[in-house]
Amino acid sequence: MKRIKKTVILFFVYFLTAIPFKVMEIIPGFTDIRPVAMLGPIYAVFFGIPGCMIMAVGNIVMDIFSNSLRWTSIAGFIANFMGPLSIYLIWIRWSRKPFSLKTGSSLLKHVGIIILSAVLEAAIISPAVALIYPSVDASLFASSVLLNNSVFPIVFGIPITILIQEELGFEPIGLKK
Repeated sequence: MKRIKKTVILFFVYFLTAIPFKVMEIIPGFTDIRPVAMLGPIYAVFFGIPGCMIMAVGNIVMDIFSNSLRWTSIAGFIANFMGPLSIYLIWIRWSRKPFSLKTGSSLLKHVGIIILSAVLEAAIISPAVALIYPSVDASLFASSVLLNNSVFPIVFGIPITILIQEELGFEPIGLKK
């Protein structure tokens, strides 16, 4: 029951963050301003694989309800799972220290991981869009994916991550040693 309650809360936060901005389209029907992207690293660090799955499922649900469900939504699902998953895996597999953003070096490391994750997401989604919808400006699309998935997590996600860990006492999942 606790797991279901947590999942419902995470979906609620996802949609509360995603819905108001869905009207701010960059390429109508394909990409928009996505502050919800800030949740990817947060969900990955504090909720692990279930948090990554919420990012992917939330993206598909938003595509359905915003009438932008396309074949490329499959790539979007994969990218919105793999991006946060890469953050999670990098921290638990390659980090030699527990997750914390207290030091400048760990903060820079997290920024680098977020940027790497954004590149991965753009590399998954953009070729699919370019292949299936050649009329869509692929470079604008890729740029919007990169910016959404790096700027929002860095500018808004990092302060929220620090607040969640330091002030609210949330423990990173699987990221302790």
